[in-house]
Amino acid sequence: MAVSETREPAPVPSFWTAQSRVRLRTLIMLRWLAIIGQTAAVLFVRYGLDVEFPLDWALVAVAVSVVLNLGLAARRSQELAKEWEAAALLAYDAVQLAVLLALTGGLQNPFVFLFIAPVAVSATVLRPAVTAVLAALTFVCVGVISVWRLPLPWPEGGSFELPALYQMGLAAAVLVGLAFTSVYAWRVAAEEERLNIALAAVQAVLAREQTLSALGGLAAAAAHELGTPLATIHLAAKEMAREAGPDDPRAEDLQLLVTQSERCRAILGQLSAMREQGDVMHARAPIRALLEEIAAPHEGLGADIHIEARGEGPLEVRRMPEIVHALGGIVENAVGFARTRVDIEAVWDGETISVTVRDDGPGFSPAILNRLGEPYLTERDREGMAGGLGLGFFISKTLLERTGARLDVRNRRPPNRGAVVKSVWKRTSIEAPAL
Repeated sequence: MAVSETREPAPVPSFWTAQSRVRLRTLIMLRWLAIIGQTAAVLFVRYGLDVEFPLDWALVAVAVSVVLNLGLAARRSQELAKEWEAAALLAYDAVQLAVLLALTGGLQNPFVFLFIAPVAVSATVLRPAVTAVLAALTFVCVGVISVWRLPLPWPEGGSFELPALYQMGLAAAVLVGLAFTSVYAWRVAAEEERLNIALAAVQAVLAREQTLSALGGLAAAAAHELGTPLATIHLAAKEMAREAGPDDPRAEDLQLLVTQSERCRAILGQLSAMREQGDVMHARAPIRALLEEIAAPHEGLGADIHIEARGEGPLEVRRMPEIVHALGGIVENAVGFARTRVDIEAVWDGETISVTVRDDGPGFSPAILNRLGEPYLTERDREGMAGGLGLGFFISKTLLERTGARLDVRNRRPPNRGAVVKSVWKRTSIEAPAL
């Protein structure tokens, strides 16, 4: 019981034209923070700790970043940076950091872990392929400063040298940190983007339902506003028709005007009555009637739908668009994957209301059973079992949870086959108030 979205893949923009997910201003602000930190660190080591090292060259490396930032600030920094621009700026940050570390001990400098920062930022705002290239550049920088470096600055003319094996361990730790941090940041950013897109789709569905619900109100308002001028037209037409003689050439047209105005008044009256009836119907419905309404569009599509409703006394629930749309999507999934039968069962007591949808199809693939509800799952296993619930199931799950439902999704116990989706509410969440 699953929906697999098959969409025509959008063309992937090239590296030179694609936009990143970060504003140029953000990169500039991050570099200003780095400049402040680097300047404070080198000045403190030189004058605060009185340690000799090539301060002039270190300040030159920092000054290059200052000039670069001033040049970037002159541009429209509120816009999203091009992917190549963001990649180039982050690559510069890695190289500039490598220069500073090479001047101050290389891998022996405790600030070597800062190599992780540019790659982590890249993982959150750039494509994985671009991040991989930046990580490779960082690996090269680590290798270079492990060979070509000045001694680690040390007070009182002393020196400090870590064993070669320990330096190799530091390099390995930096590389492992780069890999782990970049993969972690990329997964988090990708998941956030997918959820944002899916939630936007949910909002679009709700907006459509609210628009449809509002049409009845607009019809009633139109009937009310048009009633008075139409009554005036009808009265004037009847007076003119009464005054016109039988031989008057306008008599037939006037009579037609009277007839059509009466018809318009009848139509407006029907609209008002339908609105009043629609309000009552839309506000509440017996739960069985609601389930029959949800199942009706899917009758005759290959599976028999059986509805059962039982509980303590009669039950009317609020006819919420979220429930209608969400349960409709779940029933559609069940019908699409069922072999012969779909069961919809509503059970209620004094505390809870549950609606269970069962089918006799292949069931959920064990590979994704724990991932149900994630948007854009499109996998199918080799046995042809339902393996990918996409955006449709995510929308249904999100809409039901917004109404207070708790979902239980599982496969039926052997020897039965098929999928089970059970929604459980507190009775007070969706029960219609007493009239």
